[in-house]
Formats: sequence, C-alpha cells, structure tokens
Amino acid sequence: MSPENSFVAVLIKIFFLLTPFFILSMFVAMTQHMSRSQRNAVAAKTMLANLVICLLLYFFGVPLFYFLGITLDAFRIGAGIILFFTAYDLISGKTPAMPDAEEGDISVVPLSIPFTIGPGTIGALLVMGGSATTVSEKMADVSGIAVAVLLAGSMLFVGNWIEHAIGKKGLNILSKLTGLMLAALASQIIFTGIKNFLFSK
Repeated sequence: MSPENSFVAVLIKIFFLLTPFFILSMFVAMTQHMSRSQRNAVAAKTMLANLVICLLLYFFGVPLFYFLGITLDAFRIGAGIILFFTAYDLISGKTPAMPDAEEGDISVVPLSIPFTIGPGTIGALLVMGGSATTVSEKMADVSGIAVAVLLAGSMLFVGNWIEHAIGKKGLNILSKLTGLMLAALASQIIFTGIKNFLFSK
C-alpha cells in the first residue's frame, strides 16, 4: 500500500474509531450550561488530549507487547473483540453514565477517556503501532491519526450548530452508522489475527 493510500485508510479508520458523532452528542449535553468561550476551551483541551493520548498509545504499543509477552496477533483478536462490543453499544444506543459537568474539568475525563478513546480504540492504536515496520508507514499512520483527531475535534467547536442542523435524532443515526463501521473494522482485525495465528507457523 502506498503512503498516500495508507494515510487515507488510517484517517478514515481513526476518525470512526474516535466515534465523533457519539462524542458530539455527549459534548453538547455536558456543555449546554457553558458560555461559548467555555465550550471552545473544553473542545480545545479535549482535542489536544486526544492527540497526545493517541500518539502515546501508537508509539508505545510494541514495547508494551514485548514487556507483557503478548504476540501482536493475540492482541489483534482481543482488541477486535473489545471494539466489537463498543460497536454494539453504539448500535444499540447504550450510553455510559454521564457525570455532572459542573463537578470539574470534563475535557480529559470523561470526554477524552473513556468516551472518545475507550478500550476498543486503545487496542486498535496499539495494534496499528505494532504493525507499522517502516518509516514511511509510521509517518503515514501518524499523519492520518493527527488529521483524524483534528477533524473530530473541530466538530466540537460547532457542536451546537450541528445539533440544530440535524437534530438529536440525526446524531443518533450517525452514531449507529459509526457503530456499523466499527463492527466491520473489529471483524477485520479479529479475522486478521486468527489468520496470522493459524497460518504464520
């Protein structure tokens, strides 16, 4: 796969892994009492936190595999299963308990972790980091991750406008479509892990 195609593939994959429409609905609900400047500040901090966390997970995946003695394909299977459950929650409309936004800063916890970067996303990023072997692959991956995080984060700045434009029902429909994409991605990750485990020996 060429670096350009890899960049586009990573961009699309990470964008859906971040479940932007689900996070947008959570963001709107949790910041409705805030002023526009306060909402923008929360959006900026959440986007920065997402970028830093995603890159840390990507680059420290391989050392973590070595430290724990886990093969990449075993982790693929486990991460794919967790990601599938995340997709199921989105499709079924199950949402996590929402903390009181007035209790403190919500940008990192819970908006970044675990709402945006949950167990499924963490597993997928670790697998992606462990799969890249060349400098060009890593550059394409990092570029795709960064652009996807910035695109998903930019949606938060216009969250209220998007909600008014398509409504809560529209956001729910988009979240369910995201869940379908994640289910397909989870299946591919699982099948790749099983195939490599069975036929690489």
